[in-house]
Amino acid sequence: MRKPATRKPLAYYLNLHYPITLVPEAEGGYTALIKDLPGCVSVGETREEALQMIEDAKRLWLEVAYEHGDEIPLPSTERAYGGKVLVRMPPSLHRRLVEEAEAEEVSLNQYIVGLLAEASALRAVRRELSSLRDDLRALKHGAELRGLERPAL
Repeated sequence: MRKPATRKPLAYYLNLHYPITLVPEAEGGYTALIKDLPGCVSVGETREEALQMIEDAKRLWLEVAYEHGDEIPLPSTERAYGGKVLVRMPPSLHRRLVEEAEAEEVSLNQYIVGLLAEASALRAVRRELSSLRDDLRALKHGAELRGLERPAL
């Protein structure tokens, strides 16, 4: 059992607001999870039920972790980020980025931040499209199983 050096009362952790991810399931119902608390997952037939169940799961997760002296992470929404990152890269990439930033007439920092923001937005769109494709496949499969015609796209 680990004893953290500075430990707040259990009530402090119970009152923290952890982000909840709600996932509709293809076969019906919802899965709710708190990514900041590994393994904290619950399900429900409706959104409301899933959200109620995840609150119970969160309380139990925190109580057990507290009782065992485990580290309890803060919600990702409350973590402080300084906005400063040291990145090592090959000199050839560094040179190319400097040249591209100069061509755009912006600082290297601004250029890299722009590239990162663009890449991050593209990844989010790709994830959403992939999720929508999976949902569409599940709908088509369900319609085929019921002997219905394929939905027109």
